Amino acid sequence: MISSDVSNTETVRNVFIIDDKGVVRLILVYPMNVGRCIPEILRALTALQVADSNEASTPANWVPCEPVILPPPQTFMALQERMTEIQKQRNGMNWYLSFKNPANCENCIEEKRQ
Repeated sequence: MISSDVSNTETVRNVFIIDDKGVVRLILVYPMNVGRCIPEILRALTALQVADSNEASTPANWVPCEPVILPPPQTFMALQERMTEIQKQRNGMNWYLSFKNPANCENCIEEKRQ
């Protein structure tokens, strides 16, 4: 990929995060005139690990160990259980947007530091 805004011959810089199965999970593309953000790369890596280990998603502007988004319920019974849990725990806006505190978040961060 060539960054035509900066140069006709120099390539842009890319960051690829590839999982242990060889699947590309994240691609960040930086033009030549913008430096890479190592804290953001590490945050994205942590987000992928936490999301995978919790079978959830991380919201926009997620910070490590903050709540993650639960996947939507797949059955009507699960939907009713989710609505009851939201009323008790106050952990969501509706059945399609509810949160939980991630498990193993601290472990992901510690493993990454080692």
